[in-house]
Amino acid sequence: MAKIKTRFFCQSCGQESARWYGKCPGCGEWNTLVEEVVERAAGKRSTLVASATPLTEIQIQEEERVNTGNLELNRVLGGGIVPGSFVLLGGEPGIGKSTLLLQIAGMLAKTRDVLYVSGEESEKQIKIRAERLGIKEARLNILAETRLEVARDVAASLQPTLMIIDSIQTMVLDELQSAAGSVSQVREGAAFLMRFAKEEEIPVFIVGHVTKEGAIAGPRVLEHIVDTVLYFEGDRHHVYRLLRAVKNRFGSTNEIGVFEMRGDGLAEVANPSQVFLGENSSGAPGSSVAVVMEGSRPILVELQALVTPTTYGPPRRTATGIDYNRVLMLLAVLDKKVGFHLGTQDVFINIAGGMRIEEPAVDLACIAAIASSMRDIPLKRYALIGEVGLTGEVRGVSQIDSRVKEAMKLGFAGCIIPQINASALQAAAGFEIIPVRTVEEAVRVMFE
Repeated sequence: MAKIKTRFFCQSCGQESARWYGKCPGCGEWNTLVEEVVERAAGKRSTLVASATPLTEIQIQEEERVNTGNLELNRVLGGGIVPGSFVLLGGEPGIGKSTLLLQIAGMLAKTRDVLYVSGEESEKQIKIRAERLGIKEARLNILAETRLEVARDVAASLQPTLMIIDSIQTMVLDELQSAAGSVSQVREGAAFLMRFAKEEEIPVFIVGHVTKEGAIAGPRVLEHIVDTVLYFEGDRHHVYRLLRAVKNRFGSTNEIGVFEMRGDGLAEVANPSQVFLGENSSGAPGSSVAVVMEGSRPILVELQALVTPTTYGPPRRTATGIDYNRVLMLLAVLDKKVGFHLGTQDVFINIAGGMRIEEPAVDLACIAAIASSMRDIPLKRYALIGEVGLTGEVRGVSQIDSRVKEAMKLGFAGCIIPQINASALQAAAGFEIIPVRTVEEAVRVMFE
């Protein structure tokens, strides 16, 4: 009887080890190594001879992308689905991953064959969800299966325009003895699907579960194998969802798609600025509006600040949707350069609408919201654009023209921008451009 071969795999990073360790040698996490059964055929080293091709002799042609029928998804993917691409979609449970993919499958199935492979739901369950979404296309083929070899054979015979795997953590390869969702099954299953996608020129979308920390469950190599990694962001308690590309071999990684969750599925949001401004309380102290760039798209977001006297112990600083350390830096600049004594004040910062902003061009709006709440005076209806440095200077930002045009389109009276960006703008009738050099000058302008 052949001896069963086992290896120990880290459930966090996928590190393989011949023996158990309390601490993973790869990522340093404790108690994450789990023993799994592996089957590997001992074959001889290949004697095939391959030849390299000179770069000048390689012929390329522009691949025609497949239109998904969804403008927001097309934007995030870089213009549509590339034939033979391998895409991973991750997000928290219940955020809308399966709903979005089923809607895309329904749109494409109006004119093309699509294969939807589900290892989590039965065919009847998918049928019920499809009827709720209004999908009744006959060319949408449903396969309730967990064996990847079976899914591959069905796809090879059907030759669909798109193949969807929901989810990779439920799929298994018969040649591996480990359980579904284990590191070896996820890693080898993804490699198996990647080879199939490239050989057959069939785009494959896979759904990936996430850990409690928000990362894709399974080994990190899963994200390296795929061509594109998409994350669904947002709160299940909010109706809006953000689809962000964190890796994309065929397009930009800065684009986002905005969707609204409704009873009949996810709907595209054509004007995200109006969504994130929401019921903009511009007449209330502590509210300001920033213009940020997400890829090539300018978006207006509302920042809300609340400054109150500290009652117990040291002052609290809370930031939601913006980097906490960045807020601490801005508070120090306000204290040092403007004379706002915030050492006895609790400060709370929030980005309205559930969006998270990492761009430094939001700094000036953050300072404006804090100053407005501190003085209990509402700001003028101006949009604010600018990065703030440690010495109190307002630094320039990119794509200033697109940002200002977005503020004009939504009816703002003017913009406060960095002085260095002023020369790149053309004056517009009825719209005021106020360039500032320092935070002190900006605060003075805001309350004139």
